[in-house]
Amino acid sequence: MVSFPLAVALVAGLLSTAAPGQFAAPADAGAAQTPGATLTPRDRGDIFMARKMYREAIEAFSQGSKDDPVIANEIGIAYHQLGQLDKARQYYERALKLNPRYAEARNNLGAAYYAGKSFRRAISAYRRALEIQPRSSSFHMNLGMAYFARKMEKEAMDEYQTALQIDPNVLENRGTFGTVLEDRNVENRARYHYAMARICAKAGMNDQAIQYLKRALEEGFKDKKKLEQDPEFEAMRDLPEFKALLTLEPRVL
Repeated sequence: MVSFPLAVALVAGLLSTAAPGQFAAPADAGAAQTPGATLTPRDRGDIFMARKMYREAIEAFSQGSKDDPVIANEIGIAYHQLGQLDKARQYYERALKLNPRYAEARNNLGAAYYAGKSFRRAISAYRRALEIQPRSSSFHMNLGMAYFARKMEKEAMDEYQTALQIDPNVLENRGTFGTVLEDRNVENRARYHYAMARICAKAGMNDQAIQYLKRALEEGFKDKKKLEQDPEFEAMRDLPEFKALLTLEPRVL
């Protein structure tokens, strides 16, 4: 198995910043500021992060307090986006040393381990993040992804289901999962999309279930008998969209 592409990690919700909307920069970050206002190192870093200028963001953040766990976490995110996982882990760990109950930094450490294919360590980090914030739907989704990477599908399904119970919109909020999975092999993509179809169907999210089933078939999912047998799809089998899926031939890859 291969790791998720780092460039989409923040968009997909794998990484956590200190506060929602933290990277929302002005429409024109070069525009004049309010007279008398002074940009802090964190302000400048946030602007560079919004522009995806990660090296410049690191330089700006580094001019801030060395004892601020939020700044350490954001430097870690910038290195993570650059694909420098060792550096990213170093700064996430610094943030956690400064604040051991910094759940977002713990989650991000898990994402760095995941990207480096250290799935056991990723699972451990996500679990510890959930000990601090047990109601985080994103953390549950991340833990589910790590379980899925280790082919622990029952555990993964449980985590996905918990995430949806906490936040029914978690899938929309995290962006398109097909994007984060683009570097995985074809078999794993098909399995993942089928698993997500089952979760959505169980939650009564029929439209989303249909979309995930379609993706699974497009990725070569061949066991269409499961569509007729798995109990999660019981309420969907009379839908025209579901019947149409049964007539599709799996993609030849």
